[in-house]
Amino acid sequence: MSNIENPFGQVLVALVTPFTADGEVDWAGVEKHIDDCITAGADGIVVTGTTGETSTLTDPEKLRLVEVGKSVAAGRAKIITGGGSNETAHAIQLYKASEKAGADGVMIVTPYYNKPTQAGVLTHFRMIADATDLPVLLYDIPGRTGIPIKYETILRAAKHPNIVGVKDAKGDFAEVSRVLNQTDLLYFSGDDTNVLPHLAIGATGLIGVTANIAAAPYRTIVDAVNAGDLHTATAAHKQLEPLVRAVMTHVPGTVAAKYILHGLGRISSPRVRLPLVGPEDAEAALIEDELSHVGQVGGLGQIPGVDFSKFRPDRNAAAGGALPKVHGTTR
Repeated sequence: MSNIENPFGQVLVALVTPFTADGEVDWAGVEKHIDDCITAGADGIVVTGTTGETSTLTDPEKLRLVEVGKSVAAGRAKIITGGGSNETAHAIQLYKASEKAGADGVMIVTPYYNKPTQAGVLTHFRMIADATDLPVLLYDIPGRTGIPIKYETILRAAKHPNIVGVKDAKGDFAEVSRVLNQTDLLYFSGDDTNVLPHLAIGATGLIGVTANIAAAPYRTIVDAVNAGDLHTATAAHKQLEPLVRAVMTHVPGTVAAKYILHGLGRISSPRVRLPLVGPEDAEAALIEDELSHVGQVGGLGQIPGVDFSKFRPDRNAAAGGALPKVHGTTR
């Protein structure tokens, strides 16, 4: 485990941004959903990340999400602003504004589309970290950005006093172990499938999509690992597996999470913003089939805090995607 004091907690939710049926932010729904996640055991909420549809949120929406998160959390959980930009100047501007809005930390995604060299990646991280007094997490997700944060770059970035951790969605466990051995960085699992394996080799916690639906089992896993109780942690991991498969396998995690949350009556609409669209019938059927296995694995009971007997999916409500009235940050 890292020697750095953890400013974020261990169970962090990569928050979906609830929208109305016409694609505008449902602010009342945002408040309710954040409160639901904290009540279920989340230590922190990552707003405006990949799962929050950062690519199609406007900057004013991103800043208001920080403000609303801080208000709802009321000291019960940390609010971290995610996303960023593939334009360094814009990212600096956005994170400075997020700090003023009350964010407790920032999560910087590797610059996407541009495909900079590792020197460019490192400069991007350092300049943003220089511009804020907040603790910084690096977000390593090459499947979306096109490039990884290489091991040597992580070691160099770790020397910056504001860079305290990494969200790892790369899944290279050997590299995670190397970094944990040679730095004090906090490591957060960014892959719902690998939360328990990451924790088992020394990761600090998780930033999860499935935790939007079921934060309580992740609280159980983390607390059990902290207590050295592998049996309890493994049981909760197995219990979650069909739900994780439903969320993370067939469509983007945001799309599936909103589809499931709406079917459970926890958000008012499953709408996503284009170019994301709701699941097509065949995809929805696969998600629903995965959910039919929840509670059946190894004779384990239902997932705490989630009653799938009340799941009423609405494929028509989820169909297609929305064009918001004001476009997002793409330049």
